[in-house]
Amino acid sequence: MKRIRKLIPALDTDDLQKTEALVRAVDDSPLIYGYKIGFIAGLTHGLATVVQAIRRHSSKPIIYDHQKAATDIPDMGAKFAALMARSGLTEVILFPQAGPATLTAWVKALQEEGLTVIVGGIMTHPQYRISEGGYLDDAAILDIYTRSYGLGVRNFVVPLTKPQAVREIFSALGKAGDAVFYSPGFGKQGGDPAQFDFLQTHYLIVGRALLQAADPVAYLKKVEEELGKITD
Repeated sequence: MKRIRKLIPALDTDDLQKTEALVRAVDDSPLIYGYKIGFIAGLTHGLATVVQAIRRHSSKPIIYDHQKAATDIPDMGAKFAALMARSGLTEVILFPQAGPATLTAWVKALQEEGLTVIVGGIMTHPQYRISEGGYLDDAAILDIYTRSYGLGVRNFVVPLTKPQAVREIFSALGKAGDAVFYSPGFGKQGGDPAQFDFLQTHYLIVGRALLQAADPVAYLKKVEEELGKITD
């Protein structure tokens, strides 16, 4: 079966005109899956305004990354989910580090609003898990992924900078062939997608490398050539 590799631009800028210009320039590319927005754009302009600006040029998925959602009490999940739906978003990233009760409540609330839930548990930078000298328990992180899968989540954030950790997550999910993986760490952080040939559908999240490219279309063509060399 052919592996799927696409890009998700991370629109981490407060310049709405720049956001629109980039979306307008790259949206026709089949390499683009959708767009990720975060707190910079959301808090500057309001989520609904940012979504409307992107929708003027694209019908592709718009993903919200709250950095990091689902670290609150369970009861806040319904309010958060309703806001996401009202803003016109299609997919939402959660990092449910506040425990299984919060994870369950927030996942279900987003599902009830008809939104695609994307769950992450590990980030790209060093010293994150205890095994890396960080704060977060390795077993608890794996539980985030497996518990989410049990709730019907099939979309997951995994770091492109930590291939061995992602292999552990993939194995913990039972090598789920129906899962879709989203990876930050492509571009400036130096993650290598060639090390993830065990993932069937893999979306690479790219931020600064694309936002700062003098010619975004030329950048995409170069990436497409590189990905073509590692895709069946």
